Amino acid sequence: MQIVIIILVVVIIAIVLMYNSLIQARNKAKNSWSQIDVQLQRRFDLIPNLIEVVKGYMEYEKETLTKVTELRTSWANATTISEKAELNNQLSSALKTIMAVSENYPDLKANQSFSELQEELRNTENKISYARQFYNDSVTMYNTKLEVVPTNIIAGLFNFKAEELFKVDSEEARKNVKVDFSK
Repeated sequence: MQIVIIILVVVIIAIVLMYNSLIQARNKAKNSWSQIDVQLQRRFDLIPNLIEVVKGYMEYEKETLTKVTELRTSWANATTISEKAELNNQLSSALKTIMAVSENYPDLKANQSFSELQEELRNTENKISYARQFYNDSVTMYNTKLEVVPTNIIAGLFNFKAEELFKVDSEEARKNVKVDFSK
């Protein structure tokens, strides 16, 4: 009888440990998404200042500036990771265009506010890149725990769900930015 009780206690402890490891992995993935969200929000908060500095110089680039403003508005309404990832990709493309086109405006390049905003955006982009990598690593670890034995059994019993990776879905976001100065 004692052996049965010991085996039962060991099984219960194993289940609790596996359950807790799944909770920890899921929370790490959610926390790492929050870090991305914070950096993306920071970038979106820098955009109005960037547009104010740029719009006086870039008379011919109104379409790009309008697109950036619309993306910022869409960001507030996005709820899923995939929606935010897509908006992030579109915004990155638009910001690359602004930075590339700024090369055609010497007065803008010399503007201290623009230079400071450019540096802030560069730093934020680096932080976003690191946060995305950390998020994807955390999600991969969590999703792996959901699939391997024996934690997959516990995950199934307690209805744990896989998380989405933050990825580039569009071919457009993977391409180099084409800048046309002939306008």
